[in-house]
Amino acid sequence: MVRILIFTIIINFIWSLNYSEDISQIIYNNCTSCHRSGEIAAFLPLTNYSEVNDNKYWIAYSIEGTDDRHGDPIMPPWPPDRTYSTFIDERYLTDEEVHSFLEWIELGAPEGNPDLEYPMPDFPEGSSIGEPDLVFQLEEPYFIEGDYEDDWRCFIIPTGFEEDKEIAAIEFRPDNKEAVHHSIITVVPGGYADQVDAADPGYGYECYGDFNLDILTPLVDGYAPGMRTTLYPDGIGDIIPANSDLIVQMHYAPLSTNQFDQSSINIFFKDEPIERAVQHLQHANPMFVLPPNTITEVIDSIEINTDLSLLQILPHSHLIGETWEIYSVDSQQDTTKIIKINNWDFDWQSFYTPEYMLPLTAGSTIYMKATYDNTSSNPDNPNDPPQYVFWGDGTEDEMFFVAYRYLEYEEGDENIYLGSNDDLLLGDVNQDSMINVLDVVTIVQFVLDFSTPSDLQFDLSDLNNDQVLDVMDIVILINIILN
Repeated sequence: MVRILIFTIIINFIWSLNYSEDISQIIYNNCTSCHRSGEIAAFLPLTNYSEVNDNKYWIAYSIEGTDDRHGDPIMPPWPPDRTYSTFIDERYLTDEEVHSFLEWIELGAPEGNPDLEYPMPDFPEGSSIGEPDLVFQLEEPYFIEGDYEDDWRCFIIPTGFEEDKEIAAIEFRPDNKEAVHHSIITVVPGGYADQVDAADPGYGYECYGDFNLDILTPLVDGYAPGMRTTLYPDGIGDIIPANSDLIVQMHYAPLSTNQFDQSSINIFFKDEPIERAVQHLQHANPMFVLPPNTITEVIDSIEINTDLSLLQILPHSHLIGETWEIYSVDSQQDTTKIIKINNWDFDWQSFYTPEYMLPLTAGSTIYMKATYDNTSSNPDNPNDPPQYVFWGDGTEDEMFFVAYRYLEYEEGDENIYLGSNDDLLLGDVNQDSMINVLDVVTIVQFVLDFSTPSDLQFDLSDLNNDQVLDVMDIVILINIILN
């Protein structure tokens, strides 16, 4: 009876699909942030009906699951397995959104009334998260020789800060996306690297693998293809000390033509004083051998000697990376799932932020597992035929590297939501900043056990706050839409 009632409710909300009223919001909320001028997918803009209609079959192929990706879609790009753990700012389409787009094509891709088109979000220029407070740019374009060789270069950027600065985010913006393999950023006392820099006659100085300094330099921030920056929540931030320099290590990938790069760094300050400073941890395992024509698993672990709350995690491999799984086991043998990636993609990497802080108690062990596909059937394998591959900084080498950002644990950390509370709207289950039939369909899937909500989705779906998802939540949501 409940299922009949639910389906009756849904049927009453079905309308003839068209671009303006139905498809535009799916595209603009999930695709256009990258598929527009100046961003990573500017080569295929999706900013209006004409552009989407012209590319509708490519979009359809990209959003459907494919056999060679274990059923995962190509777009939107979101490597983590959402059935394993959930993160803020996840990029994915619901089953209903995919179905709606495919059905729209079957109907002939009608435009509908342009006056009813979903408004384009206010995308910031020169940033993925907003207007920065300060922008540092390389002083001059750096010349990259097209000699098919990797190039590592460090550039010193004096901050000019006369006092400690509390930081909400650091966002690296590559100027030449084809050339920039990755970048890492550290902070040192002002002038500390000047002598090393002066010894190299060119702009910047050569720095294979690290910063070529005699002190331990923390990874403050960085960039890899696909990187998305997020702002730290209220009360939490990083610190750049007074009178310090940023050092930016650039790894330029092998190029066939001479090119230039003049990348920049966006700095976002905290509006209010921070209460807790972010801590940084990097772990690498260079002791592996990847024989040709094999799929090899590499395993490592680290012991946790203090109570901490995990904020972000970044696993990193190169081209033949295949999968990642990271989890912790505490002293009581309870497991905390952190992240699983079934289809590693070098072009889409990021610091991933869980919806809520993940407390890890002293005595816990973090286990890290990665697989590498060094076979000829791997289309991303740079060697044909496959060769022995070892740890290294070069594009054709491999890495087993994980970066962590965390806080010292405080009671109640597990209840702290790490996204922006300003973006939360009760009933907006798919978090597209609108409450409509797509949210109704999503709650229906939860009620019927067709899918499992994350903690945040449960909170947004439980409209009567009775800690149960049932038909009453659906009825309340429909009344919100109708009124």
